Amino acid sequence: MLSRFLLMSAPDPLIYLDNNATTIVDPVVVEEMLPFLTTHYGNPSSPYRMGKLVAAALDKARERVAALLNCEPGEIIFTSCGTESTNAAIYSALAADPDKQHIVTTRVEHSATLKTCERLAKKGVEITWLGVDGKGQVDLGEVERAVRADTALLSVMWANNETGTLFPVERLAHIAKQKGVYFHTDAVQAVGKLPVQLGGSSVQFASISGHKLHCPKGVGALFASRRSRFTPFLTGGSQENERRAGTQNVASIVAFGKACEIASQHLEAHEKRVRLLRDTFEKQLLTRIAGIEINGDPENRLPNTTNLAFENVEGEALLILLDENNIACSAGSACTAGSIHPSHVLKAMGHSDKRARSSLRFSFSHFNTEQEVQTAAEIVEQKIIKLRAL
Repeated sequence: MLSRFLLMSAPDPLIYLDNNATTIVDPVVVEEMLPFLTTHYGNPSSPYRMGKLVAAALDKARERVAALLNCEPGEIIFTSCGTESTNAAIYSALAADPDKQHIVTTRVEHSATLKTCERLAKKGVEITWLGVDGKGQVDLGEVERAVRADTALLSVMWANNETGTLFPVERLAHIAKQKGVYFHTDAVQAVGKLPVQLGGSSVQFASISGHKLHCPKGVGALFASRRSRFTPFLTGGSQENERRAGTQNVASIVAFGKACEIASQHLEAHEKRVRLLRDTFEKQLLTRIAGIEINGDPENRLPNTTNLAFENVEGEALLILLDENNIACSAGSACTAGSIHPSHVLKAMGHSDKRARSSLRFSFSHFNTEQEVQTAAEIVEQKIIKLRAL
């Protein structure tokens, strides 16, 4: 009787459209990591057979991550998350030359970069904050003028986590190289969604996070070019070739490697699929409801991301109504959720507080279905009509 009651009262399945915040863990990835939570529990630094078995699994995972990034396995440093990777890159660049204590970055970065630079500014490091245009793009001329002889680092994200806007990473890295400056990119949102070529590029550092590509939370990586000097952020043991101290999170690293292998094998197909889902969702809303605009660069953005401004609708109210109808999306970055302030990204693009507060981000994955997209668009339409009628 109880089981029948629970079945009858079970909520409708969740339609998850917040994949820039985190992603469902691929069951194949779970299967790959399970032995390292049960039977293969050894320390990879131990000299006996179990330790060597686990160490070999780390090597395999490193090769898989490197294959997705098109770089050498030795250029991959495993970390706990994208935020740690970003901090490691910034502090390493500053440590390279005590006479270079100037950083150039943008006003639309993830909080991992923003907050770190704000903290460094209080300690005397000079920060130049680059603005963006209405599409969220930087002016390359402004970037070139901002980088100086005493600049330690130019840090610009690969893809914006809120709007999906893509930045010209290769051209930015080239500017940094010509000026003799380190270049770091927060590639957390790009990896697994777009082809990435880091080996042999002018990029010195790139931050990556596992949970954005169907891997568990708590693992990330830093690409550190073998041509560049690197100073460890965490010191202690000799793990990660003495570049990141601390016993490795083996199970999650193994999962990360598997997730990267899957992404490598299906990158083109998954990119086409999520783009179709995103475009279908957008088209249905834009053709059936007046007063909707796309935030960001419609022609140059991640294939899975749309950030929409709904005229005369309070974004938070719409978010709540969608949540009540088992649709998960967001009003911006999950790392700034709960903030009373409008999106710093949309504000930097020149949008008003009103427009920023009327905007929601929808981000898709290949695990979403056409039916989910259709249902979600219909419910969004219904709730907008309801809110505008109040």
